Amino acid sequence: MNKKVIKSTCGLCQAGCGVLIYMEGNSITKIEGDPDSPINRGVLCIKGSASLEYLYHPDRLQYPLKRAGERGSGKWQQISWDEALDVVAGNFIKVKTTYEANRVVFMSGSFKGGFQGAYLARFANAFGSPNIATMASVCYAPRVNGSMLTHGYYPVPDYEYPPGCIVVWGANLAATRIGEYEQTVRALQGGSRLIVIDPRRIDLSDRADIWVQPRPGSDLALALGMINSIINEDLYDKAFVHNWTVGFKELVDHVQKYPPEVVEGITWVKATDIKQAAALYAANKPAIIQLGNAIDHNGNNFQTARAISLLRALTGNLGVPGGELSCSFPGILSSRGSPELDLRDKISKEERDKRLGAKTGLVPRIFSVLPQTIVKAILHGDPYPIHAGFIQGGNMVLTYSNVTQVYRAFKKIDFLAVADMFMTPTAALADIVLPVGTYLEFDNIAAPPYYPVAQVQQKVAHVGDCRSDYEILRDLAHRLDIGEYFWESEKDCLDYILQPAGLTFEEFRHIGVLQGQKEYSKHERDGFATPSGKVELFSSQLNEWGFDPLPTYHEPPETPHSAPELAKEYPLVLTSWKSGAFRHSGGRQIASLRATQPDPFMWIHPDTARTYSIADGDWVDIETKRGHIRQKAHLTEAIDPRVVGVDYAWWFPERGSADLYGWSEANINILTDDKPPYGREMGTPNLRGILCKISPADSGVNGK
Repeated sequence: MNKKVIKSTCGLCQAGCGVLIYMEGNSITKIEGDPDSPINRGVLCIKGSASLEYLYHPDRLQYPLKRAGERGSGKWQQISWDEALDVVAGNFIKVKTTYEANRVVFMSGSFKGGFQGAYLARFANAFGSPNIATMASVCYAPRVNGSMLTHGYYPVPDYEYPPGCIVVWGANLAATRIGEYEQTVRALQGGSRLIVIDPRRIDLSDRADIWVQPRPGSDLALALGMINSIINEDLYDKAFVHNWTVGFKELVDHVQKYPPEVVEGITWVKATDIKQAAALYAANKPAIIQLGNAIDHNGNNFQTARAISLLRALTGNLGVPGGELSCSFPGILSSRGSPELDLRDKISKEERDKRLGAKTGLVPRIFSVLPQTIVKAILHGDPYPIHAGFIQGGNMVLTYSNVTQVYRAFKKIDFLAVADMFMTPTAALADIVLPVGTYLEFDNIAAPPYYPVAQVQQKVAHVGDCRSDYEILRDLAHRLDIGEYFWESEKDCLDYILQPAGLTFEEFRHIGVLQGQKEYSKHERDGFATPSGKVELFSSQLNEWGFDPLPTYHEPPETPHSAPELAKEYPLVLTSWKSGAFRHSGGRQIASLRATQPDPFMWIHPDTARTYSIADGDWVDIETKRGHIRQKAHLTEAIDPRVVGVDYAWWFPERGSADLYGWSEANINILTDDKPPYGREMGTPNLRGILCKISPADSGVNGK
């Protein structure tokens, strides 16, 4: 048989790892990491290694389905693509002509590494609806916006120099960004110092010079305490601060409210440890700070990113070899916001200002719709009713906050269409379900968020009658008289994205990768992309908009400090994280992944478990004011006795549709809230650091 190896990019998460696909004829024999990829250099995580299990899984959606019984009953009729798209288009037209286009909401799940989100935004804008919801408020965007408004770019760590010190802050790199994890390990082998900031012990904690263990949700206070120490101990880079920052005097005065001794009471981190971490970071230049998704999960997220950006500036680690760099984009349209591609100008400012939550008063550069505003509009018609929805690759009854309300909303909405690879609890509530191909089934350009890199993704297989997200939206657009905004061929669309690079997709297919360039000391030539041209320690723009111009810690709701009376009934602090085997709610039906973790595990300290008569492996009830769930106890000293770590995004595909795949049984977002106060800048609900209580579960209820 004809054997060949095809270079491509894994699309099972946002990291964009390069892969080699081994083919014999038309069959794929194996997939492994591409050693030539600048992102992962040949390593591949457990999820990527399961790519063929995803592709050929017997439970994959392969044909369009139409609801044949009560919503959520699991009764479906297989139909043709023409009928499915006609039904979706007919409902959208009905809503648009009866009401307005904004009564249709478009929701996307987590970033897929390519341009699918841009395609959905393009479709919604061409259709005329400003109601486009992403996961931005709880993922990546707070870090980006905080950095951009401070020094004009989101920094890329320069591992190749290498750094003298690495701070891993709320990021389990081994589980979520395997390429950067490997680069971190290599840097440590070369002598780099390491600070890990995380409420639980991760594998890098054992390699760290210092492991800082803050109370979940208190990261901003910790950052301000470190800033206080660096300034008061005279550890800051005086030349950089003098030449390239504005607002230093105001910052000095401001952080006197956050001495390490005060911050210790907020964060549970000893003042001596705060000072030690600050000194180690400041003294070992150049240094980088690797931020993770944990930073994004409470209302202080934007200002936490701001404060960490200030740490980078105060220590002179911006723009230096081995530090945090500005990098040019790799010569193509951006997958994370290109006016030409997403057609944002098709909707007038007047219409855009009618989007759900527009009056929330977020940072003006935020235009996506918050999940909680969608639920409120469907259930209560506030500020107006939503009658139809389209979900692209999202499992919102697992991943939105306060999912009991999300479930009620999706049961109530007039019409819902979902495009996904598998039947999920969310897809099970739809009227029409559309089967989407895996990353192995369509051509694409992968442009991951953390690196200035674009890599080719190549079609090598086709299962059933699945289509790509682009093909679905293109064919739907033709039925809605907006087909002129979509290219007939997906390759033609990719050619358009590559135009700035002067390439066609066929040419790019052979090149395989485009890289942006590192820009050392760019500020010395061009200044920083801020109103002052300098790093804005005190942000004039935020001040003008009415936000805190200096990062200010606001205690989140439902914590031991903000709600001491509630803490008497709910004495433990809840946090969560992503398992290395799964990406958000995906992968529970993949045998090799599920074998590594068959059940949802709640991490609990042995001393705490003893207090509640809980043994390792027992099922435990976890409860907040919103409700309760059950997970299995994993006893470990890797977590503070006052904290429990609750597994995220759990459902049970093997349970079938009878109880909607056990969607509510172990689902952490039964416990979280969707009500104010939200983060002032991004509208983020508080997902971690909230009060809870636990008790042994009734025997025999779980673990069957």
